[in-house]
Amino acid sequence: MISFKSHSGIYTLETKQELAIGLEEAWTFFSAPGNLAKITPDHMGFSITSGEAKRMYPGQIISYIVSPFPGVKSNWVTEITHVRDLEFFVDEQRFGPYSMWHHEHIFEPTEKGVLMTDKISYKLPFGILGRMVHPMLVKSKLNQIFSYRRKILDEMFPA
Repeated sequence: MISFKSHSGIYTLETKQELAIGLEEAWTFFSAPGNLAKITPDHMGFSITSGEAKRMYPGQIISYIVSPFPGVKSNWVTEITHVRDLEFFVDEQRFGPYSMWHHEHIFEPTEKGVLMTDKISYKLPFGILGRMVHPMLVKSKLNQIFSYRRKILDEMFPA
């Protein structure tokens, strides 16, 4: 399930996915920055340029290069601002394509494995122009990325 909401120019994407793995296995996989490339579409040219050597910890800076659209490369720097082992972590953009990016990764044990929730609050630059391009460019791209992620995770961790 992927849902989008908007309020005062701030957009929220929320997606939930149940995986047939234990909480510790889920945490180990998702708290390792290097695994993000495994669940990002290849055409995005995603590459971590620093900060992937250690498991996530508060204050960790991770930098990336990503190509959101063909021929367009963007540097992106995030900081891991909050971590509660086996429960959640938060990354926030410090430099990159958004005016604001706050991404919560939440893990909850279930009878069948773990429920993983991604909640992203973001704001686009360029005021009304950014809001005008949101539906066709940004929302559709994020939907594509998280749909791809869902498919890959279902293949990696089959029920």
